[in-house]
This record gives sequence, structure tokens and C-alpha cells, in this order.
Amino acid sequence: MPAPKALRPFAHREYRVLITALAISIFGSGMWAVAMVYQVIHLGGGPLELSFVATAGSVGLVGFVLAGGIAADRVPQRLLIIAVEGANLAVIASISGLAMAGWLQLWHVAVGAFVLGVGAAFFFPAYSAILPRILPAEDLLAANGMEGTLRPILQQAAGPAVAGILVAALSPSHAVTGVAACHLSAFIILNFLGRHALEAPANGAEHPWPATDGAPGERAIRTSFFADLKEGVRYTLRTPWLLWTLVWACISVLFLIGPIEVLMPFVVRDQLAGDSRMFGFLLAIMGVGGAVGSLATASLKLPRRYLTVMMVSWGIGTVPLAAVGIMDSFWAVAAALFVFGATGSVGMVIWGTLLQRRVPAHLLGRVSSLDFFVSLALMPVSMALAGPAAEVLPVWLIFLVAGGVCPVMAVIALIVARMPDDELAHPLETAPETERTTAGGD
Repeated sequence: MPAPKALRPFAHREYRVLITALAISIFGSGMWAVAMVYQVIHLGGGPLELSFVATAGSVGLVGFVLAGGIAADRVPQRLLIIAVEGANLAVIASISGLAMAGWLQLWHVAVGAFVLGVGAAFFFPAYSAILPRILPAEDLLAANGMEGTLRPILQQAAGPAVAGILVAALSPSHAVTGVAACHLSAFIILNFLGRHALEAPANGAEHPWPATDGAPGERAIRTSFFADLKEGVRYTLRTPWLLWTLVWACISVLFLIGPIEVLMPFVVRDQLAGDSRMFGFLLAIMGVGGAVGSLATASLKLPRRYLTVMMVSWGIGTVPLAAVGIMDSFWAVAAALFVFGATGSVGMVIWGTLLQRRVPAHLLGRVSSLDFFVSLALMPVSMALAGPAAEVLPVWLIFLVAGGVCPVMAVIALIVARMPDDELAHPLETAPETERTTAGGD
């Protein structure tokens, strides 16, 4: 009896090692999301201080993600992933030690958040680029769906819930120590990744995939940082479905990230009369929604109208957030976050698969990093503005605008990029490898 479609990637050893380490690491990241918030509050911080720390993390991510993408195309991806996990371990262990000793200050947490952001900037392009090297094309949707299932369960649900309990029962510093233990475990497991199977040669060596002109077996020419970056930018600008997806993502991040990351803890406190445990469980419910959406997508075939399904899912899913600022019921807020998590994950699983199926392999690291850079470029702005905006505007108005802008932008992106025509012209469910060598003319 064949394995369920969502479980097929587990037949590959390297994937099993990679996904195990990733699961532990993202569980730790979920704990950090709550531990960091209440560590800042424990140090006497409020919305402005929380905005400062959250902004530091997003600046680290956005500021280095382009370098991370180029590194993923030049340096062995296995080494990048292991190095990032080692850096995560070092910074979290340092914060834990300072907190336990009573020496922790706000700027320590901000520096730590910045370093974690830099690590993420190098990790995600390498992870996106390594998957097509260890899995066949027909298993990529399932692999992205599995990650999309584990991430909300562990990063948005289990991790925050456990951290919330630790904060309430012990202290924020104990939760940070738990985060350090997670990164230590992930670091050890990642060292079991096979060297010979995964270490791609640096730029300038013989690649197992086509060189920049699409001719297999040719030796890639060593180019500069900016030449590599220009090539990725050029491809993105001349690929309408990719360009307008990034435009939508950029706008959505500006309007959504700040309210969710910075203002939601105070919605819990002021509107719902809740504490860290309620905040953690609300994030958990959003994570469960994301897991349901990801698992459902991974268990099915890639939709024929994949671009339309992706954009409609993203647009509709933000509508419930428009009412969060006026809700005084835990279950109403929970329902809104569940819908947001589920629909967002449906779109993300499809999007990740499209990058790996429609973007040429030698550009995948750079295009992935450009996607992160463009879609997250306004994250620091959103984080930085959320706190001050809440000082002069009612919270209900901030959430109303955030939930209303994104659906409109989704419709605009569909129309301007002519996505319905594009997806019919490139039927991935019947020709999984076609665009691996032809996407440059997309």
C-alpha cells in the first residue's frame, strides 16, 4: 500500500534528518516569540520597547537576506544551515545566562533578536535551495506542506503555549533557557546530514544543475556579489506572477505584522483581560489553523488554478482580522486567528512549491532571498510604527485598516499580473519538470 502523499518525503534519509532538526528549531523559535515578549515586559518595557526589540530582529532579517540568498547559491547549503543553528544556540544561551544572573538589559535582548534575524536571513534561502536537491519534484508540494504543518503546530502553537506556561509558572528567563535547549538539540542533529549528498560546490565549480545559460554540464562563471544579485532581480522583474506576489506580500507585511506581533499582547491584556497563557494559546490556535491548511494542501494535488487559489486564500484570510480590535470574546479572536492561519498556510505551501518548480535551480537561492527581502522589506517599518500608532489611534482602527487593505491588493495582483492566464499556460500538475529549464522565458 503506497504511503499517503503528505508522507512521501520521509522515504529519503536526508529529508528525515533535516525535518527533524527543523522541527526542534522552530519549536524553540515559537517559545522565543512569547519568552521575548514577556522578558521585555519583565524588564519594565511596554509597546514602544517591544517595538524596539521586534524591529531589531526584523532589521537583521531584511538587512542580510540578500546576502543569504547569494550565499545559498555559492556555499554548501548544509554548512550554512549548521552554522546558523550554531549561532542561534550561542545567542540564546548568552541571553539565558544573563537573565539567570540578573544582568540582562533591554539592549541585550535587542542585540540577540538582531542576530537571530541575521541567522534567519541565511537559513531560509539555503533551506529552500536544498529541498530540490534531496527530493524529486513530485514530492516538493508534500515537503512544503509538511513544513507548513509543523511550523504552525510547533512555532505558533506548541512552542508559544509551552513558553506561556513556563513564564506564568516560573519566569521568562526559564522559558529562554528552554529555547537554548531546543537549538542545542537541533544543532547536534543537523551534523548528521550527509556531507557528500548535500554539499553543493561553490560558484565556479561544476554544478549538478544547468549553468546560467541552461546548458547542463557547463562550468558556471564566477561572478561578483552584485552581478549575482542583478541576475536574480532581472528574473524577478520579468516574471509577472512572481513580481506581483511579492508586491502583495510587501503591502500585507506593512499592514499586518506590526499589529499582530506588537499590539496583540495588549489586545489580550486590555480587551480580553488575559495574561501570557491566553496570548500563548491564541497563537497556538492560529498555529493549529495553519497546520490544518498546510496538511490539507500537502495531501492533495497542486491545484490547476494554483495562482488563483494562492491569492484568493491570502486575500480572504485577512478579512477576519479587521474585527479583532473590537472583539471582547476570546473565542471570537481565536476564530479570526484560526482562519488567518489556515488560509495563509494554503497560500504559503503553494507559493513555496512554485518557487522550487518554476524558478531555475541555479537562481533558486537568490530568488528565494529576493522574495524574503521584498516581502519583508517593510517589516521593520511595521514593527516600528505599531507602538507609536497605538498611542495616537484606536486599536480597532489599526486592525480594521490592516484587514481591509490586503484583499483589495490580492485582487489587483491577480488582474495586473494576469495570473489566471499564466497558470493555464503553465500546467504544473502535468509537467513538473518543464519549467526547470524554461522558466527564464516566463
